[in-house]
Parts: sequence; structure tokens; C-alpha cells
Amino acid sequence: MRLVLAVNPTAGSGAGARAMPGTLAGLEASGHTLRVVGLQGLSSLQAELETALAGDPDGLIAIGGDGLVHVAINALAGTSVPLGIIPAGTGNDIARSLGVPLGSPSAALAVILKSLTGDSRLIDLGRIRGSDRPDVWFAAACSAGLDAVVNARANRWSWPRGRARYVLALFRELPFFRPPQYRLSADGHRTDPHAVLVCIANMRSIGGGMLIAPDARPDDGQLDLLVIDPLPRLRLLMLFPLLFSGGHVRLRAVHIRRVSSVELEVRDVELFADGEPVGDGPVQIDVVPRALRVLAP
Repeated sequence: MRLVLAVNPTAGSGAGARAMPGTLAGLEASGHTLRVVGLQGLSSLQAELETALAGDPDGLIAIGGDGLVHVAINALAGTSVPLGIIPAGTGNDIARSLGVPLGSPSAALAVILKSLTGDSRLIDLGRIRGSDRPDVWFAAACSAGLDAVVNARANRWSWPRGRARYVLALFRELPFFRPPQYRLSADGHRTDPHAVLVCIANMRSIGGGMLIAPDARPDDGQLDLLVIDPLPRLRLLMLFPLLFSGGHVRLRAVHIRRVSSVELEVRDVELFADGEPVGDGPVQIDVVPRALRVLAP
């Protein structure tokens, strides 16, 4: 098959670069023809992908973290070209939620090679629409509030890796955080809450393994809307460890329900989708069923 290989060499403090030789060798040994993009950095990746995808390849393989996968998803959404992931980033939440093996590029490659023979699957995506911007697609979640602020802080740090980066960023931001006022309408039901966090999830995991929406499934035709009421800082600190087990959903301050469409606006807080900044509101967020084919279990 003719495959495009998108690489972020700097992902995961160089894990992307380390995963590339074995992935290249494995794909070529299986008889596939490769076109590699991304070696010049993420800033030029979108243009490189547009050129590569114009040739109608049989698949796109992403070696990197959620940032690279987010770019790939926005290039592929609505097309028939499948996406495979070799997770090599800090969070790897999209790969985690899809069941792609983490920490072993060879195991992830084995999943891709098997799926290329016909075992690929279709998943839903979230679509963010604003009045003055192109549509943005996401696979894992779109969030606004404390999580987005912490994510922005963590993205500015190169150390530590993984979950610890988000934990330290939380401690840095928490003393200054004030729950903002939201304008929120879900499936036509309007509320204007003050909230610590509003998250619209398509998958279970964000932030390096936080089970923000434990029951979310990327193929059920719905999104999971999570709203966390304002809490004292000490209770917020006590809530945070529960996010990694999913235990937070049992708390009175946490509200979660299935929706298909959300209108969202919040002042002075940037929205994040799959860990990447996507601007502010107002926006409309919809689920688009079966919008992406993935090479995953």
C-alpha cells in the first residue's frame, strides 16, 4: 500500500525520533511504499499533509503525541483515508482511549499492520464551529476551565514528562484560578453555570491518563458533557486524584450526561481540543458519527 508517515521527531523528548527507524523498517519490510512528512516541524506539517493526501494514499501513520494526531485528524476528517498511531508523546490520550499499545512502538506497529489487512474501525469525532474560523475536529475532548488553563501551562514546559507535568501545572495554576461564568446550551437546554470545568468528551482520557469521562465511547454517536461546580481549593485538590480513576463522577459537584450538540461561550478562557489551543467562544460543538477510520484494535 501507499502510506504517508507523519513524524514529530521532538515528541516525547525525542521518543518520536527514536520510534521512526523501526517503524520505517517494519512498514517497508511488509511491502508498503512510504512518503515521510513532518521532519521540518509541526509548523509546516499541515501544508505537507495536504500535498501528500492529494495523492489519495491508502493510509496515514502518525508517530508522535496528541498534538500530531490532532493535526492528522483535521486533515483526514470526513475522508476514507485511515489513521494509524505510533504513540510517542507526553499524554498519548487518543491512542490510550483507542486501545493502541503505549510504550512499545513495535506493538503499536503490529496493530497497524493487522488493521491494514481490513480490520480498521470507524469512530466519531467532535466538530467545533465558530462564526469566524474554520471548523476544528477533535477525537478526545474539548475543554474550557481549569483543565484548559493547566493544559496551557503544561504545554509551555518541556519537563517533566507524562502525568507529572500536568500535576505540577495544576499546583501552579490553582492558587490563581477563579471559576468563570459560562453560557452553555446542550441539545437545546440552556444553562449559564459558574464552573471549575466544562468538558465535552468523545473519549475517556485527557491530560496524560485522566479518566475525565469514564463511560465515553468514540463510536456511540454521542458526546459526554462534564460540568464541575465551583469547589474550595482544598476540595479541588482532593478531587484531582479521582480524575485518574474516574471516581470523580460519584461526587455531587460533578455532572455528566450524554449529548449530541453543545453551544459554549466563556470569557477570558481559551478552549483546548485534544490538548491543543483552538481559540475562544462562542462555538458550537457537534458529534459527527463515523467521521474517521482508524487502524486500531
